Amino acid sequence: MIRKFLAERISWILLIVILQLLALFVAFVDQTVPLSSIIYYIFLSGLLVVFFLFIRYRKETRFYMELEDRDNDLDLTTFPEADSPFESVIETNVRDQMERLKQEASYNQSLLEQEKDELLSWIHDVKTPMTAMRLIIDRIDDYKLRSQLTFEWMRIHLLLDQQLHQKRIPFIENDLYIEEVELEPLLFNEIKSLQSWCMQKGIGFDIDLQAESVLTDAKWLAFICRQLMTNAIKYSEESEITITSMEEAGRIKLMFQDEGRGIDPRDLPRIFEKGFTSTTAHQDQAATGMGLYLTDRIREALKIDIEVQSELGKGTTFILLFPEPNEFTKLRSM
Repeated sequence: MIRKFLAERISWILLIVILQLLALFVAFVDQTVPLSSIIYYIFLSGLLVVFFLFIRYRKETRFYMELEDRDNDLDLTTFPEADSPFESVIETNVRDQMERLKQEASYNQSLLEQEKDELLSWIHDVKTPMTAMRLIIDRIDDYKLRSQLTFEWMRIHLLLDQQLHQKRIPFIENDLYIEEVELEPLLFNEIKSLQSWCMQKGIGFDIDLQAESVLTDAKWLAFICRQLMTNAIKYSEESEITITSMEEAGRIKLMFQDEGRGIDPRDLPRIFEKGFTSTTAHQDQAATGMGLYLTDRIREALKIDIEVQSELGKGTTFILLFPEPNEFTKLRSM
């Protein structure tokens, strides 16, 4: 801050130095002016200038130091009070801007809430004909036709599910309920919902759960597992998807391993980016690039670490590392 203070007032400091040099020049040219007296005057005035700068530094930088140290939020109570006319101009201008930003943020938040409520209402309304369609499909005798219709029905269902959770994610902290979740019923319920798709592609599941439960939110964990399993099914042919869990160093590890096409090494750093649909199958119109993006957003809220291991043509493994139980004391208080 000292350097900034001096840089701000460099023109005034240079003016004082020039005036001192001018006094020396006058004393040198005019023999009637004692040079020693001028030097003594310059010495005393120099001390006075240094003392003056020190006092002004303490007074003038307080406002800016408090402004620099405050959090970047819209809380006006933490805004420093002005002590000078120029500081008052800054304070008034910034406070007005912050008030306007708060009003706009509040308005945008209400619009977002309204949009979310409208979409959730729409999804709820769509579920009724979707349920009726499923009942109609189940009554079809032609197995091949029923299987094809079920697959297309499931695609719509999963897209609606993604939209539903995407709109809920901004408010996920208000929706968390941390509890002990049994993995087996959660996974089997998700597998059952994907059963017709798996039968169509000839895909089975091999499940080995050494760690039987985790401390997390059941609804949001189910969504993560659903996304990882649908990805594994989508990019695999006749094979098995292996799901295992174990405890290592006080943390639960849940792994989803498939034998599908794998992920190109150049794509691995980008698979969680919004809208990214891979470079090896860029023409795939069915991919939305949202599944893993939403998974990454949710696992951050649940304090879950995720690792990906993949090799082209040999499959992919997603590893979920759950936090230690004591890390959830923060989430429980939400």
